[in-house]
Amino acid sequence: MKKIKIALFLNTLIVILTIISSIIMFTGFKFMHDYKLVLETTKIGMFKFFTVDSNLLMGLVSLIFIFKEIKVLNGKEKEIKKIYYILKLMAATSVGLTFFVVFAYLGPITEYGIKSMITNSNLFFHLIIPVISILNFILFEKTDKLKFKDIKYGLVPTVIYSLFYLINVLIHMEGGKVSTVYDWYWFVQNGVWTSLIVVPLMLLITYLISLIIWKLNRK
Repeated sequence: MKKIKIALFLNTLIVILTIISSIIMFTGFKFMHDYKLVLETTKIGMFKFFTVDSNLLMGLVSLIFIFKEIKVLNGKEKEIKKIYYILKLMAATSVGLTFFVVFAYLGPITEYGIKSMITNSNLFFHLIIPVISILNFILFEKTDKLKFKDIKYGLVPTVIYSLFYLINVLIHMEGGKVSTVYDWYWFVQNGVWTSLIVVPLMLLITYLISLIIWKLNRK
């Protein structure tokens, strides 16, 4: 029961931080040094980023877990069903991918480096929420319900976003090139053909992240 209480607290924290960081980005509020708009925008445009989408998914799944964990603590339910753990694996894998891409790819290639990627709303989206979410899932929400075959579910959000991103790139291609306005992650700046490498690579990385998280989550 102690672990469930900790998980409940962390899920509540995740939901609160997701709401706060979403409001910060939506309104364009700045509380840290502004390194220009690095993977950050305001209003409805913020939803084009996988960063935002993955964090919102985690916030939504964490909200579901709050209700489920309260019911378990109150004795109204004996356990949390497998479907909810699958959703949590999907969300944890997604924010895990966000964290990996930011620190392994985007941070090193941006003008001001990693520090520009963890300012204002992105301090929460790129670092704090992903770290809390993954630690919560692998330490306090352990389960034996998830099997090896369930790892594939971790890829679902990435597959959906990849299709959206690829279609967006293709419809805005001019002369074989795409402006960074539409290729905001700079994935195909060397030519749209690189998507044949980037997409499979991102799916492979996502699968490995899902595998690692699943392995660490097992009882």
